[in-house]
Amino acid sequence: MKITKVEPILVRAPLVLDGAVPHASGAPKNDVHTVLVKVETDEGVTGWGEAFSNAGWQSTCTALAQIIAPRVVGKDPSQIAQIQADLHRGLYNTGRSGPTVFAISGLDIALWDIAAKRAGVPLYKLLGGSARATLPAYASLLRYGVEKAVVDKIHEAKSRGYRLIKLHENNTAIVRAASKACGPDVPLMVDCSCPWTVDESIAIARNWADLKLAWIEEPIYPPDDHSGLARLRTASTTPLAAGENISNFMEFKRLLEIGGVSIAQPSITKIGGVTEMRKVFALGEAHGVTVVPHSPYFGPGLLASIHVCAASARLIPIERYYCDFTESPFGEQIIPKNGDFAVPQEPGLGKDPDMRLVEKMRVA
Repeated sequence: MKITKVEPILVRAPLVLDGAVPHASGAPKNDVHTVLVKVETDEGVTGWGEAFSNAGWQSTCTALAQIIAPRVVGKDPSQIAQIQADLHRGLYNTGRSGPTVFAISGLDIALWDIAAKRAGVPLYKLLGGSARATLPAYASLLRYGVEKAVVDKIHEAKSRGYRLIKLHENNTAIVRAASKACGPDVPLMVDCSCPWTVDESIAIARNWADLKLAWIEEPIYPPDDHSGLARLRTASTTPLAAGENISNFMEFKRLLEIGGVSIAQPSITKIGGVTEMRKVFALGEAHGVTVVPHSPYFGPGLLASIHVCAASARLIPIERYYCDFTESPFGEQIIPKNGDFAVPQEPGLGKDPDMRLVEKMRVA
């Protein structure tokens, strides 16, 4: 079997808005963009991956089409480890993080999809199997910056069966109101999105200590200030989470070696796909650090995260951005039921996307 084509596909999914409009980077957020990675083979088996894009989707798509594809077309898709090694070694001068690594991540997920399809099993079975049919989802609320909107979304999420909630807020009044809305039986996490210095973060952590948060996430700017994270972890009684902005294994190794986090959060569309994600899981186990992946995705990135977590011996909650769409190429498999994700049982990552919707929602 040979790879015949690698194609980036950008799709846009409009959000269902019910009055409260979320924000991202200071601007209203009305939709979600996803860079799908379609890998075709000469035996008719197609794999699907997802590469991190956010505001830089043009660079990620360019890296896939012009840098990654020419290096892998003609190769055997089953040689995943060798393809990974060749790409990382051959392209390190283009960056050990950023669009090139995001592109490698999307390719890797697609190759694992192909491998599991060829084996005729769901991916988690290739990764060690699982005794679990479902995994708990946590509602990762978008940023609203308005107390009432946040509290309303928490009550709505709880009514849908979510038993864990995460905010993307850094206003103390909103965080305290959210904690009250969650009540004593629903753990609350807070992703601060890197707004503060180390000293400011220490002060905030102490101010929030009485809330008994499950974790405080990414409070420090810049996010790669690992020594600052280690200082905060020492000073705070609340567990510290970080790692979504790390795009290579060695940086995670340094972070864990200095005791920078309580919870490591690799992102499968940034870190190098399934292959590198599994290494971070092993690294976390070696250092006694819990690994809870960052997975605010709505396609192969989310599905691959579910498979990797399902194959873990430990029960791991799955992040699900708390929003609704009018339609999605991946349908029901990206929607939790009563607060739980079903672990896909079809060969590969799960059901392939609805190509009619992919073409309808495609923008590049």
